[in-house]
Amino acid sequence: MTFRLSPGSIHMPQEDISLSSEQVANLLVSRTRLLSKNGLQAGDRVFIRHGNCINFFIDLLACWVMGACVVPLEPELTRNELGNLLRKAKPRLFLDATGCPNTFRETLEMENTIVVETGDQNSNKVAAVGREDVIAQINAAQGDALILFTSGSTGEPKGVVHTHAALRAKWQSLSREITPDTLRRTLCILPTHFGHGLICNALFPWLSGNALFLLPPFSPTSLMGLGSLLARCEITFFSSVPAIWQLVLKTPKPVNSKLVEVFCGSAPLSEHLWREVIEWCGGAKVRNVYGITETGSWIAGSANDSLPADGLVGYPWGGQFAVMPGGSIDHCPSEKLPCAVGQKGYIWVKTSTLMKGYLERDDWTAEKISDNWFSTGDIGFIDESGQLVLKGRERDEINRGGLKIYPVDIEAVVSRFPGVIEACCFACDDPVFDQSVGVSIATNEEVIPFLADLYEWTSEHLPSYKIPTCWFRVDGIPKSNRGKINRKELALHCAGLEPLNMARFLKAVN
Repeated sequence: MTFRLSPGSIHMPQEDISLSSEQVANLLVSRTRLLSKNGLQAGDRVFIRHGNCINFFIDLLACWVMGACVVPLEPELTRNELGNLLRKAKPRLFLDATGCPNTFRETLEMENTIVVETGDQNSNKVAAVGREDVIAQINAAQGDALILFTSGSTGEPKGVVHTHAALRAKWQSLSREITPDTLRRTLCILPTHFGHGLICNALFPWLSGNALFLLPPFSPTSLMGLGSLLARCEITFFSSVPAIWQLVLKTPKPVNSKLVEVFCGSAPLSEHLWREVIEWCGGAKVRNVYGITETGSWIAGSANDSLPADGLVGYPWGGQFAVMPGGSIDHCPSEKLPCAVGQKGYIWVKTSTLMKGYLERDDWTAEKISDNWFSTGDIGFIDESGQLVLKGRERDEINRGGLKIYPVDIEAVVSRFPGVIEACCFACDDPVFDQSVGVSIATNEEVIPFLADLYEWTSEHLPSYKIPTCWFRVDGIPKSNRGKINRKELALHCAGLEPLNMARFLKAVN
């Protein structure tokens, strides 16, 4: 059975703006006329800069109806970043519902890109149309659907191209894993310029005919009032990333909540944080999900009856996993033997939801895909029950004298200690072992005796080679615009700081 797209209602509760599914169809017709008037044709690419608002989703569907490919942009991108992406993707139109910045216009004109401001979200100005006709047009869309830039806004951009066929395969597979009642009233608090927030948290439930509620992504104000909003809007589902829970867990829990399920993804989830999220959410199921941009985000998730465990991902959704000794094409699962049960290695996936390839970089595509298997760059293992356990990214590994250390192992221990708000682990230069373990902690506790107690706790719960040798106290852990910990930025920042003298703290306590 083919997944049939049928947009539901859409809401912006903070602005008190809502559109029914019929109003969405009406406004969609108006928007396609506007885009056609500005020269949009099938096969063109379109930049959309405004995310997490009704106009973004109307503009996206209008482009699809007209056969164009959408490139969602980070709203806060700079002029230089915009220039890099323009030269790579060569869009015909640049859509902006908030008003195109004057600093962008010259750059856009140089690349022959037409600016279209799409700020009207009043469907009452549009004559009623046949909703079924609009739905039929959406479902008939073929070819390239999305280009998601995962990196390279400085340097060479890395664009992931997804087709309509792959997206529909994605939503078809998710519909077998998530019950319709779960998605009935879905909230999106994640950015819509990357796969987790856009493809899975927003488009999947909305195009399944459910109500979609939108909040500004990672907004502290929104997160502080999340519990009351969940209850007021009777939200049944939302997805998240581990980083937001450091704030949300400090806020009042939802009262009389209608939550059915809450997902958490985009980074390894520790058992400790998982249990805290369960407690905050009351009776809702909390599931850890795993996905990457190249597979359209979610490709696995923990079962409803899974017990929380560090990095537990679960079983594949609509595909296959293999854990291999290497991540290069030479270790393709169709040609080599996988790692043994419980043995750490490189995670490969095979799925019908895989990207078409990297935009204008067939060489990059060939380095990551072989015989329809994709090398994710993630490290993990398959446990005795056949479930995937995620340890982290290959590039985050710390090599201490030949011993491989995964930052999430240290973070899972340090973050459990009372008084630690956040923790981030990374590699530090070491004259003897090449690399040693560094860790930054955010805390409001007094330095002594807190750090002495923390060090002793860490020593009791980690083997000696994993105990951090460089400790830093920071005000907060930097995040990327996708809510992921930015290890590289933090490591560079700490490289200019003097590490804490843990021996002095221990001596002062003793």
